[in-house]
Amino acid sequence: MKQIAYIIGFLVLGVFTSCSDFLENNPRGVLSEEDIVTPESIEGFMNAAYAQLGNDHYDSPYSLWPFGNVRSDDAYKGGSGTNDIQNFHFFEVSNNIRPDFGELDNFWYISYVGVSRANKALKALEQISESEYPLKKRRMAEMRFLRGHFYFMLKIMFRSVPYITEEIPVEDYKNISNKEFSNVELWNKIAEDFQAAANDLPETQPQVGRATQKAAYAYLAKTRLYQAYTQDETYTVTGTNTQHLEEVIAATDKVIGKANLEPDFANNFLPGTFENGPESIFAIQFSDNDGTLYGRLNFSDVLSTPQGLGCCDFHKPSQNLVNAFKTGANGLPEFDTYNDEDFDYKNIDANTVDPRLYHTVAMPGLPYKYDPEFLYVEAWVRSPGTYGYYASLKENVAPNCSCVVNIDPFYGNSKNRIQIRYADVILMRAEALIELGRQSEALPLINEIRERAAQSTGRLPYVTNFKINTYVDGTNCNWTQEFARKALRWERRLELAMEGSRFFDLVRWGVTEEVMNAFYAEEKTKRSYYQDAFFDANKEEYCPIPLKQINFSQGLYKQNLDY
Repeated sequence: MKQIAYIIGFLVLGVFTSCSDFLENNPRGVLSEEDIVTPESIEGFMNAAYAQLGNDHYDSPYSLWPFGNVRSDDAYKGGSGTNDIQNFHFFEVSNNIRPDFGELDNFWYISYVGVSRANKALKALEQISESEYPLKKRRMAEMRFLRGHFYFMLKIMFRSVPYITEEIPVEDYKNISNKEFSNVELWNKIAEDFQAAANDLPETQPQVGRATQKAAYAYLAKTRLYQAYTQDETYTVTGTNTQHLEEVIAATDKVIGKANLEPDFANNFLPGTFENGPESIFAIQFSDNDGTLYGRLNFSDVLSTPQGLGCCDFHKPSQNLVNAFKTGANGLPEFDTYNDEDFDYKNIDANTVDPRLYHTVAMPGLPYKYDPEFLYVEAWVRSPGTYGYYASLKENVAPNCSCVVNIDPFYGNSKNRIQIRYADVILMRAEALIELGRQSEALPLINEIRERAAQSTGRLPYVTNFKINTYVDGTNCNWTQEFARKALRWERRLELAMEGSRFFDLVRWGVTEEVMNAFYAEEKTKRSYYQDAFFDANKEEYCPIPLKQINFSQGLYKQNLDY
């Protein structure tokens, strides 16, 4: 099997009190806490925590496509129009974002279910000895990794969240504020989980899908990189923290050389034998034909299938993103002029491009997912007048894939979703080096990513307008810190496009207002529904704390700025 068997057991504790003698004995069919925490049953606690990685929904997706892509300059919402999941439209135009959005409340809730399951597993593990359960330390490390993962998502979404561990009694939850820890302290708590996980995890696991040491170090590097950009209480980035940047270098040291880039960029986004490949540091495991009704499908991304292949044509690459893949005569990005004229899918040879464009964006006239039997045509598009003709490719599969499952009206698939891949680790290291003034050390790392991109043309025999080169200091660029920073940020956009990270990168760098309002100004000339779009700095960098959660806490939780 490609994934851990996810087993969710419902365990019921019976507690009876009475002065009758017969009630002093455990009734048949009732489990005591001691009965539950046994070597035979304890794996169920961990399986439940792992299972939560895929227990999301298309309107509160862990893939973060509405919050990391649609909210940025990389993607349009898509669907039948602006009223189709209208709250995601509000995120797209940075307007009318409210604390009463059910999608935000549900995301908060299911993320804390993940935290809760990890905590329950940790509490159970702490009650058993290593002699009884030799895998105790490893499994505890896995649970701390999973807890760190769920808290990381909550942190980048909401900034200020309540931090709860297995040591806190349930009756004390009501006393824990989302402001108990400062921004820095909360990042430290998340980093502590990943560091603890790294200390006790093995380099490899006998079952794919389980956290490994390199996965923990990669996530630790990501956490410290986000923390390295210091923010004041109004979310303004005030500088970078050298210590945390050095910690990024130290963490990536533990990963570099222990994974490899795929020889072809496309391999990361293909099903079957390509899953859990050499570049996959940690991936969410999905399955079909596993004895359940539909299988363990990727519900995060079921909406992004083009309408011509089923439903529902959401998550549409923006024209701005497509333009960003254009290259100049020197084979480098057109940093300052890329958006002056739009790339035209009807005349693709008018521009030279980075090959990653055709692995990321489906466009009319070209095969869909490299399959010549399925030519992507304009008629597949649901709302071309609103959202254009492009579709997202990475999360999707060819319609004849055995991994496709009809869950009417949707078409789901069981292809794994990579959470962190090696290319991200390389770019995180390069970013830290640049911010430390060591940009010469970052140059070969960025070029390694570009070299792989240049080699990723084997599945694209139907297009020939490629032109991509590496950066050569003193020849095609002047590799100063400022230029290196621009090149790194551009590389992250192209390499990780439509993978859910773009908006959070902009917030980390402190450039969200500048980038998004420039994007909106240009889009207003092309799309009428952008007329009122405007990004409000010192507010919309983070989502509002869900109103239901504030009410449940009886006002203990404090709302984010200006919501």
